[in-house]
Amino acid sequence: MDKYMVTGMSCAACQARVEKAVKEVDGVTSCSVNLLTNSMGIEGNVPKEKIIKAVEDAGYGAKLMDDIGNESSAMDFSREEEILKDRETPLLKRRLILSIGFLLVLMYFSMGHMMFKFPLPAFFSGNPVANGIIQMILAIIVMTINRKFFISGFKGLVHRAPNMDTLVALGSSASFIYSLAALLLMTDAAIKGNIEKAFAFSHEFYFESAAMIVTLITVGKMLEAMSKGRTTDAIKGLMKLAPKTATIIQTDGSEKIVSIDEVRLGDIFVVRPGENIPIDGVVIEGNSSVDESALTGESIPCDKYEGDEVSAATINQSGFIKCRASRVGRDTTLSQIIQMVSDAAATKAPIAKIADKVSGIFVPTVIGIALITIIVWMILGEDFGFALSRGIAVLVISCPCALGLATPVAIMVGNGIGARNGIMFKTAASLENAGKTQIVALDKTGTITKGEPVVTDVFSADSISKSGYTSSNYSSFDDELLVLAGLLESKSEHPLAKAIVKHINDLHIEFDEDIVDFRAVFGKGLEAKLGDSIIRGGNMEFISSYARIQGEMLEKADSYASEGKTPMFFSRDNKLIGIIAVADTIKEDSEKAISELKNMGIKVVMLTGDNEKTATAIGKKAGVDEIFAEIMPDGKAKVIDRLSKCGKVAMVGDGINDAPALTIADTGIAIGAGTDIAIDAADVVLMKSGLLDVAGAIRLSRKTLKNIYENLFWAFFYNVIGIPLAAGCYIKLFGWALSPMFGAAAMSLSSFFVVMNALRLNLADIYDSSKDCKKVNSLNIDNVKKEIKIDLEENKMTKKMMIEGMMCAHCEANVKKALEALEGVENAQVSHEKGEAIVSLSSEVDNDILKKAVEDKDYKVTSID
Repeated sequence: MDKYMVTGMSCAACQARVEKAVKEVDGVTSCSVNLLTNSMGIEGNVPKEKIIKAVEDAGYGAKLMDDIGNESSAMDFSREEEILKDRETPLLKRRLILSIGFLLVLMYFSMGHMMFKFPLPAFFSGNPVANGIIQMILAIIVMTINRKFFISGFKGLVHRAPNMDTLVALGSSASFIYSLAALLLMTDAAIKGNIEKAFAFSHEFYFESAAMIVTLITVGKMLEAMSKGRTTDAIKGLMKLAPKTATIIQTDGSEKIVSIDEVRLGDIFVVRPGENIPIDGVVIEGNSSVDESALTGESIPCDKYEGDEVSAATINQSGFIKCRASRVGRDTTLSQIIQMVSDAAATKAPIAKIADKVSGIFVPTVIGIALITIIVWMILGEDFGFALSRGIAVLVISCPCALGLATPVAIMVGNGIGARNGIMFKTAASLENAGKTQIVALDKTGTITKGEPVVTDVFSADSISKSGYTSSNYSSFDDELLVLAGLLESKSEHPLAKAIVKHINDLHIEFDEDIVDFRAVFGKGLEAKLGDSIIRGGNMEFISSYARIQGEMLEKADSYASEGKTPMFFSRDNKLIGIIAVADTIKEDSEKAISELKNMGIKVVMLTGDNEKTATAIGKKAGVDEIFAEIMPDGKAKVIDRLSKCGKVAMVGDGINDAPALTIADTGIAIGAGTDIAIDAADVVLMKSGLLDVAGAIRLSRKTLKNIYENLFWAFFYNVIGIPLAAGCYIKLFGWALSPMFGAAAMSLSSFFVVMNALRLNLADIYDSSKDCKKVNSLNIDNVKKEIKIDLEENKMTKKMMIEGMMCAHCEANVKKALEALEGVENAQVSHEKGEAIVSLSSEVDNDILKKAVEDKDYKVTSID
């Protein structure tokens, strides 16, 4: 996404105009303009010159954010700082001070003298023309000070894109022009000697209204700008954390303090107690306790040892550590967080479409209402001054800004709260959608559990014989089982494999043998050659295709599974040699988080590749509503797709194999400690890796969405009530009338109220479950469970083989006979015309065995599904 800074926008109508103009450019696939940050996000392959020209033709200015700052390796946030920089408040403050000074003098000459009989200098006594001229001059000065309203307003009118400034400019100009006409008529009466008539025209002056309108709008604009600045405090705070220098170790061993942009990948840097860690790296010497609250929101310091990762902007609390730089510049965790929050500000929530549609026609509609108001009052017999006053009031009370700010200010504050608590929403849409979640699907390993399994039991089969495979290192059958398991699992990166290898290392069991022809069977197990033997390890389904599992071994496996342990089976030359049981512990906060999600009316399901018994034991302990067991990595996306037909689904995962499911879910939530692929695929990233943050993210989304609804309600309610009041619709009924000055005051405060309401979100505690609206989720996902179970059974029991070389019915019979002779094959439906064989199985049969049986008959197997 290319980001641009847009200048000259004053309200939601401007925003709508810019969006419309840019979307009409060929090649632009999407355009999102943010009134809060005056930024624009563009997707599509379009030269920047075309984009800038389209914006300029619409009457505004634009500049590509890549042209601001530099793109060096340093953590340079000049682009983001430029977007968030408050340019308005200092200018508005100067304008306001000058405007108020001259306005007070003007009010003394007009209302002060006319209403309260304040004395005037002798020169003005009995000289209404002089009084009128001084009021006109003072009004011109105030209007000149606030000329931006008139330049922008009339420029928008010329471009047929009227905006809020147009309403202000028309209202103030109408007051001034009407007063100027009255002044000219006054001079004519004075010249003709009709002093009484000249004094009468004094009551037709609206110079103070012309000046008051722009001054009050400036007050509102300044309050709005100041409060808008507070909505970006969170991201500004993160930018301030960016370190400026680092202490690196030079080639001669000496230390040198360098600018952060001079640090390169692989550089060695040191951090002393109390210092900020300057760059992302890996500890290579020493240990310490690091405060990571700035990035994760976690208040408890994290212990760091050799091999652990550290992040820029965190604080080394104790201990001297030496680290190797692993990520620099915009690749650091801090930079990615800032970029994520900044990018989210450049996107638009779906709910904003309501306000966008209204904003596009709001200002022309208001101008039309103002003209109709003037005409109607004159038809009803009122004088032109009264009718004009009603029309001006309509113009200046209408506030499209409130509509334009209703969504982005709440989104920005919500994103800021999330960033402070280690919850990163990548887009405004993800912040909105998370709160609509009805089903949360949790991956088991690394999400519900710690993802650090340990070996709990080792059980050898009676069939193991020392004569079959001997070594002087073996002191028992268990040692032999562990050695064979270790040889296999040392080649795998699976968490269960690492647990077995660690257990063997802890027992100090040594072996010098090595394996060849190692092969991993996706989602099932491992296979390799050791000397003349073939050794295998994996789940029951995989091993049972080669070795018989029965009696005590089967009972033991069932017992382990019922306790929530995962039994891993091992065989040698098609003979079972034993079981190693591995268990993963549930995270401390998982049970509480799942309970909170259920109390929020969310159905919680668990996805795992474990067998049914193990999954049930863990799921029951964690407290989930439903369990989908024996789901292969590529099957998670299918489960999510089926669940999404029942309701809005959020998928929570941390691994590479979770990426497809995270992508297909309505909201993908990645555990921050997980893989980069999972994080890239997700909509929301949890830096602390705790499930309580899932509940916190959904809670924050709901609170933000509620705040948006409140803002939109206020914006619509204010205009629906205010415009008729200004037009005088309630005069005949209640005697209510509104002067243009009070209309301007109301308009100036309307946007301010919207922004202040959004800032109330900062008071919300997203981890407080006591205020959750307790409700029960009545969604029925039984059909989904049945469908998935049928799919699993079909996938288990049927395989489709594509075979080349079959020419006739005789060939079919040969292939059929060869396949059905295999143990585990119930029958085979063979077709030489289709070149396929559909094999029905009673138990798992390895693809290589099926392939060999067919190819021994001189046919070629091209694929097996």
